[in-house]
Amino acid sequence: MNLKNMNLPNKLTLLRIVMIPVFVVLLLWGPKPVCNYVAALVFIAASLTDTADGYIARKYNLITTFGKFMDPLADKLLVCSAMICLVDLGRIESWIVIIIIAREFIISGFRLIAVEKGTVIAANYWGKFKTVTQMVMVILMVANLGGVFNTVAQIVKWLALAMTVISLCTYLFENRGVLDEVH
Repeated sequence: MNLKNMNLPNKLTLLRIVMIPVFVVLLLWGPKPVCNYVAALVFIAASLTDTADGYIARKYNLITTFGKFMDPLADKLLVCSAMICLVDLGRIESWIVIIIIAREFIISGFRLIAVEKGTVIAANYWGKFKTVTQMVMVILMVANLGGVFNTVAQIVKWLALAMTVISLCTYLFENRGVLDEVH
């Protein structure tokens, strides 16, 4: 795909992907604490490109096959990369990250089955709450501001885990018919 001919939402998706290694390098190998703050800003900027590309694509009817595939992939890469870095830094437990990543794989697989059957599974409110809580958790843990912020980060971590499990169960229950006649 030629970058010149690519629409703005797709360029924003690619920008988000390019920001991931910048974020990782800053967080893992940059001088502390300043690089914690810069990494948090990069993560926030990357997260905002997700909001912007979706809004622009829907508002101006710029939805493409590339965007349908790469946008959710870019989101998963961003959040999963951040959480894996946080495990490496000892700021979040690996088993929590495993549950969060497993949920993403399960829902992605479930959506693929649904698409094959001609069904589109739209995001619901639980999924949106899950995304927001995970992003707030990552920002707080990456910034590593200390004091009350670390306590808030721990509370948001448990909330993000709960939203992850609730959204998984809700998606599976609401769309359980998708699994009928799966061999």
